[in-house]
Amino acid sequence: MDELTILEIQAKMESGELTARQLTEMYLERIHSLNPKINAVIELNPDALEEADALDAKYRRGNVLGPLHGVPVLLKDNIDTHDKMQTTAGSLALAGSIAKQDAFLVERLRAAGVVLLGKTNLSEWANFRSTRSTSGWSSRGGLTRNPYALDRSACGSSSGSAAAVAANFCAAAIGTETDGSIICPSQTNGVVGIKPTLGLVSRSGIIPIAHSQDTAGPMARTVADAAILLGVMAGADPHDPATASAPVGGADYRSSLDPNGLKGARLGVPRKMAGSDERVLAIFEECITLLKQCGAEIVDPVSMPTFDKFARSEMEVLLYEFKADLNAYLSRLGPEVQVHTLEDVIRFNEENAASVMPYFGQERMLAAQKKGPLDEPRYLNALKRNLRLTRAEGLDAALQAHQLDALILPSGGPAWMIDLVNGDSIWDIESTSMPAVAGYPHITVPAGYVFGLPVGLSFIGAAWQESKLIRLAYAFEQAAQVRRPPQFLQTVAL
Repeated sequence: MDELTILEIQAKMESGELTARQLTEMYLERIHSLNPKINAVIELNPDALEEADALDAKYRRGNVLGPLHGVPVLLKDNIDTHDKMQTTAGSLALAGSIAKQDAFLVERLRAAGVVLLGKTNLSEWANFRSTRSTSGWSSRGGLTRNPYALDRSACGSSSGSAAAVAANFCAAAIGTETDGSIICPSQTNGVVGIKPTLGLVSRSGIIPIAHSQDTAGPMARTVADAAILLGVMAGADPHDPATASAPVGGADYRSSLDPNGLKGARLGVPRKMAGSDERVLAIFEECITLLKQCGAEIVDPVSMPTFDKFARSEMEVLLYEFKADLNAYLSRLGPEVQVHTLEDVIRFNEENAASVMPYFGQERMLAAQKKGPLDEPRYLNALKRNLRLTRAEGLDAALQAHQLDALILPSGGPAWMIDLVNGDSIWDIESTSMPAVAGYPHITVPAGYVFGLPVGLSFIGAAWQESKLIRLAYAFEQAAQVRRPPQFLQTVAL
């Protein structure tokens, strides 16, 4: 039953071969057996089996709620759920915090019949605490490991969500991204990740970093599963003004699952963003050859002169917005929670440094605390610069100049060795920042392996072009058939 897709689950439920309870029990058993190896799941939903039973009863009555009816899904532990599970962003500072209401996307998932299986571990505070952090580590959850090689990073910050999907702990999972936190762990754990256009999925009820870049997105073993999940998650939320810009009429991306979707597509290669790792570039060239064989026209190279011009202004915006947005989120928490401001969090970390900061500090938080309000010219000018360089002079310019359907890049490189002393290593591949800062969609699909470690291929497009990117990514996936499940090796097999 490993590697079941959502479509296969639905078929087995319709035939009577499988129930939501049986499926939930299967995943729970696998989590209990294998999670100690990778530490992807931070908390299980104590009511998961009860929820599955209720959904089975509805199914028997012919009340099928949607394409995710009875499908067990895991959520990153920075997404609010109004149940018995905590929402902590992996921080002991929020231990015991029970959300007063579901995040809007969780409301959407419940309405579609999802079984909320549990919460996944993450890089603490979505990796916005320190300048030398180790991805996948949190003070509440410990360290998430890569299921392909246990001494390798699962990347972050949605480390647990990606590792759990790769390990078949769930049908699919939800991650969040500010810059790379869906794409990097997805590609590093050999799964599909979709970072949608900012505003396609509501940000309400998600512990924030920065409202100008934050978004949730699906992580799954196939493009089809990710597309189905994204369609359920998407929707206008009156409490999130960004969703008002989304296309009217809802989102159902199943019509984009066309195995011939690459025919006639124009794909651009921004070579200077592709990095210098010869092994990764060799996989990339194989992908380009396959894309051509599938009918795509490749424009190579494509100039992207602004790709490395906004790092400083991006960080400026993130620091300003982190303080403002986190303070707003924490202020709404009840008296049972110890922290209600960023200043409180900083103080908590200092007072509990032995358990909260044993490996790295809180330099990002300290820098954010020094920032002023969001009407300061320094913030407004940095935000304006970001959008100009990544949109008008960046992605929009490149896509329009060559009449491209998408840009393609290696998503990243093979997972690096876990190093709690020095923190994360960094690739020289620039796949994530441009679409993250622009707020544009980005999909990664498994593309190959370096010594058994996954490497992904990225499809990056213009705003609200998820349907097009899903069509391209699905056609590539069907032609490539790259993904293979992890073996939980202690180290890379050389």
